[in-house]
Amino acid sequence: MKKITFLCLLSLALLNSCIGASADIVIHADGSGKIFLEYRVSQMLESMGRLDGNARWPAIPVGKADFERSLARTPGITLSSFSAKETRSAAGGKDLVTRVALKFQNTASLLAFLDYTGSSASFNPDTRVMRLVLLDTAADADADLNSLLRDVFSGYTMDMSFTVPKNASLTLFPPVAAAKLVTQGKKVSFSIGMGDLVTLAEGLMLEVSW
Repeated sequence: MKKITFLCLLSLALLNSCIGASADIVIHADGSGKIFLEYRVSQMLESMGRLDGNARWPAIPVGKADFERSLARTPGITLSSFSAKETRSAAGGKDLVTRVALKFQNTASLLAFLDYTGSSASFNPDTRVMRLVLLDTAADADADLNSLLRDVFSGYTMDMSFTVPKNASLTLFPPVAAAKLVTQGKKVSFSIGMGDLVTLAEGLMLEVSW
């Protein structure tokens, strides 16, 4: 099974439900900053998974109290705002959309939130290079399964942006033709369909430098 941290929250539900997620990260000169997070989960598949009694159901925070408990384990992160509502999905069903605003005290707090395992996110303060492992293994080479995954995740995307004090550059390793990138500027970003992400033939790492 592939490991994706929120790097972490961005795809905790990959094997259990449709999910789309975005994270807009603002980093100030002193290392503090804000995270604006949104994730979208298909309620139809969520209900199906719960009715099946899935014991491996991922612990995605679905309420404000859940988020507060999760953040209590991450020093230097505070919750600024939280909202959740139902909305119509692109396929005509219902999605639960959760929006959260967070504040972090320093880059160590940011990394701890993005990567609770401590192995998939790093920042070098001397070179000002941040690396995030988004996908650590390749997808199974099963054409039928990959086709099914692309259908299941159709219309859901993973988006991430970084706004920093100086001009930045963003690079994906290896390059992914299906990803949409803004690679230069004070705000850099990437976007990829969840179906494209989970069927990548290689792992995926993002690097931001400024």
